[in-house]
Amino acid sequence: MSRFILALDQGTTSSRAIVFDRQGTIRGLGQCEFEQILPTPGHVEHDPEVLWQSQIDAVREAMRVARIGIEVVAAIGIANQRETTILWDRETGRPVSHAIVWQSRVSAPLCEAWRRDGYEELVSRRTGLVIDAYFSASKIRYLLDTVEGLRTEAEAGRILFGTVDTYLLWRLTGGKIHATDSTNASRTMLFNIHTLQWDEELLHAFDIPPKMLPEVKPSSHIFGMTSPDIFGQSVPVAGIAGDQQAATFGQACFQPGTAKNTYGTGCFVLMNTGSEAIASRHRLLTTIGWQLDGQVTYCLEGAIFIAGAAVQWLRDGLGIIRESVEVEAMTNSVPDNGGVYFVPAFVGLGAPFWDPDARGAVFGLTRGTQAGHLARAAVESVAFQSRAVLDAMAADSGCPLTELRADGGATRNDFLLQFQADLLQIPVHRPQVQETTALGAAYLAGLAVGYWKDREEISRHWQLERTFQPARPAEEMDSEYALWQRAAERSLKWAHTS
Repeated sequence: MSRFILALDQGTTSSRAIVFDRQGTIRGLGQCEFEQILPTPGHVEHDPEVLWQSQIDAVREAMRVARIGIEVVAAIGIANQRETTILWDRETGRPVSHAIVWQSRVSAPLCEAWRRDGYEELVSRRTGLVIDAYFSASKIRYLLDTVEGLRTEAEAGRILFGTVDTYLLWRLTGGKIHATDSTNASRTMLFNIHTLQWDEELLHAFDIPPKMLPEVKPSSHIFGMTSPDIFGQSVPVAGIAGDQQAATFGQACFQPGTAKNTYGTGCFVLMNTGSEAIASRHRLLTTIGWQLDGQVTYCLEGAIFIAGAAVQWLRDGLGIIRESVEVEAMTNSVPDNGGVYFVPAFVGLGAPFWDPDARGAVFGLTRGTQAGHLARAAVESVAFQSRAVLDAMAADSGCPLTELRADGGATRNDFLLQFQADLLQIPVHRPQVQETTALGAAYLAGLAVGYWKDREEISRHWQLERTFQPARPAEEMDSEYALWQRAAERSLKWAHTS
């Protein structure tokens, strides 16, 4: 009898695999970090072969820890870093280049040209997105323009495009299935989120051959069977969702108005808006949350490019901490931020600013500034950026948040979540199972094969670990936020040269 679900969580800095049981409890976890390739400032790449091998290694470790074999796995779910773009040869399976990571700004000039050509309104209306190098379309076009002979091969149908989920699915099925789900498709800037089809007008405008694109399926769906050569036995791949949508599903945000924030390398806030695709008036994204049981659930999203990566910079760039977990102790070594405010715009600013020319800045430095002040300012910057998004979200939806569910690696930092609760003046909930991205992928796969009955059963599995209640006065926190907003405004357009 199949007793477990295996979730693949392919992230920006590591590949993870988690074995879940019927209660949504973790039975085994494997994780493999991999190299970040940084060819030029602002450009980030991954080696697709390394991604693939790291994911398989993570699966083997998770199953070893769980002490199970593949024969007791009912299905596999995939959650993935979104927008990251991979092109590969249909016949040989070889990638034509490194993957261009969602963080990369290498295709920003293309986006600037598309904005000048007047495509912003069309992109927003059809895809719910803004024109930005964050999304896949400009990354595809950049590769077509810069890899010699690639466009000819693509137009002949010999080159395949995929976000990471599509690439993993293709490899898992031995090259038989070239598909994605609607959540990942909605992040390409090429997918009409209303008709649920690739948009012919946008493909033509951006000069991207339709033959490259994968077939789009629901998020909870049996996409195909794994090749028996990989695990020794075939298993259905039955759930796929972009990591942030998967986390929203894993947090059981099934009712319109519920929201979660994932505090990871970046920060991603999603609010369920139900069957309505709300057009943002405050530069948020309208995206597909999931497609299930013949229905589409939409979300408003605010994407923050740098969150936990700011702490990694303290570790790797400045060397003031040896391990990321040390940042909380350093933050607590000072009574306040000493007037220091940090804008971590290393790759521009995402929502609600959407300024690729913003650059990182620290304001308020004095001779009395200590390492603890800088560490505290870095952690606080995550919460400040999140408030900017959540304020915009409340204005768009007309529904002020009454609570926030938090997940991601940075939620281990109690200071961050308490500061976030103080800043928002609402409770912030941390669940017992914080691996909600993988859990969401597992739930989607399990629903497709009947392992779980419905969303009501899943909701009963969500359990609270701790609630952070506001403890500081709203006036004090508003003043702090106003100072950070001033700092953010001064970082805008810093790299603009014309």
